[in-house]
Amino acid sequence: MIAFVSGPVAAVSPGSAVVEVGGVGMLVHCGPAVLAALTVGEPAKLFTSLIVREDSLTLYGFASDDERSVFEILQTASGIGPKVAQAMLSVHAPDTLRIIFMTGDEAALTQVPGIGKKGAQRLLLELKERLGPPTGAVAGQPQNGWSRAGLGSWRVQLLEALTGLGWSAREADDAVTAVGPMASEAEARGEAVQLGPLLKAALRTMKK
Repeated sequence: MIAFVSGPVAAVSPGSAVVEVGGVGMLVHCGPAVLAALTVGEPAKLFTSLIVREDSLTLYGFASDDERSVFEILQTASGIGPKVAQAMLSVHAPDTLRIIFMTGDEAALTQVPGIGKKGAQRLLLELKERLGPPTGAVAGQPQNGWSRAGLGSWRVQLLEALTGLGWSAREADDAVTAVGPMASEAEARGEAVQLGPLLKAALRTMKK
């Protein structure tokens, strides 16, 4: 497996870039955001995933190891190949995808070219448990706990999750306030505040 390529950018074209590695030009297929950050002649490091077919070896490149990891997990779903997986990451960041699958946000998935309503429903069922929780909003926390102790902690996590899905800071703050009693009840019972149910409840209030 080629984990990453590093070297000067020799060329950039729609859909791909060439990175010079040890005198060899490596053609790497990348999403628009990754390509936009590359400059010909400047050094670059792309995390890569090699797709092996009977008649081809294709290298896909990403800005982070997390993107590459999500790209590979997405392809474990039936009917999802590298092009669709890359399109999903071009539309949604890794943590946004994790939140989408955690909350069952079918509409967000259909924003990806090539994914219709039925396809989104199938993907939500297949991948819900595979991507895990957001790594940014709850970094360093137990995956089964979904929160840090204390009110301020879950509030920050929930605000980050909502703004990451595209809601404004004001809208996110209003939704967090609306679900505050749910968190307070859990804390009163001595239970860990679960981010998943809170996020689902917050999204329901925002869609009214």
